[in-house]
Amino acid sequence: MAAPTTTASRPRNSDVAAPTPGLTKRRRRQGSLGRSWWGFLLLAAAALAFIIPLYMLVTTAFKTNAEIYAWPMRFFPSEFTWTNLRTAWEVAPFDAFIKNSVLVTLIGSVAKVTLAVFTAYAFAFLPFPGKKGLFLVMLGALMVPGHVTLLVNYITIGNLGLINTYAGLILPGVASAFGTFLLRQHFMSLPGEVFEAAELDGAGHFRTLRSLVVPMSVPAIATVALVAVIDEWNSFVWPLIITNSVNMRTLPIGLMYLKANDGVTSWGVLMSGTLIVVLPMLLVFLFAQRYIVTGLTGAAAGGGR
Repeated sequence: MAAPTTTASRPRNSDVAAPTPGLTKRRRRQGSLGRSWWGFLLLAAAALAFIIPLYMLVTTAFKTNAEIYAWPMRFFPSEFTWTNLRTAWEVAPFDAFIKNSVLVTLIGSVAKVTLAVFTAYAFAFLPFPGKKGLFLVMLGALMVPGHVTLLVNYITIGNLGLINTYAGLILPGVASAFGTFLLRQHFMSLPGEVFEAAELDGAGHFRTLRSLVVPMSVPAIATVALVAVIDEWNSFVWPLIITNSVNMRTLPIGLMYLKANDGVTSWGVLMSGTLIVVLPMLLVFLFAQRYIVTGLTGAAAGGGR
């Protein structure tokens, strides 16, 4: 008996029912809703992972010792107490710590941003021998962990006689490979017609930088400034090894003075000190987060001229 041909068993196109437009749209809408719910759950889980430690830090700072060690754990204090904050201020010289942190952060950030702007302009617009090689070396610096350079920086600062000084705290951090790279990418995304018009107008490099590049790069420069401020404020290891007196310590190091030498740490006092360190950076980030997003996305989209 002859085998049935494949063409006889295969349904013709006219026999296959075409999907109704309404059913297709409903399936697409259901798929989109399913993906959006999964995305929402993942974002909610990630947000909780960041929010819960911060919430515990703030509530613990204002709890009494009885409530901190109570079981089952209380997520919200029954009464707010300022005793922990007052004790933290009395145990350690936070006045000096805050003054040192503010000075180092302001001067260090301004120096870092200024140097990054000039260096990025040079890499973006100035022709000079070895430009590509130097830029690759700078990119390589981004891959080197900061702790690798600690010993060299310490010896250099020691030879300069800057141990336990503000200059010793600030100078090793003023060169920012990240800031230079970010600004260089943004500068290269600026319209070339503007620079051609400035050149025809007789503008030099400094005038072009001051009148054109900087005003058109405010979000990117603000991003570098914010990253520099957060980096300088939270710096711990370098201020720890370069200072040897209490009056030159910064806020992150000041937290060590809140730990009891007998091993019994008052967590309320320690969390109050941590809140003093964290709160300024939280406020800075909340007020300036849109500059970070705009600057990073603008730099990512630019470059390649």
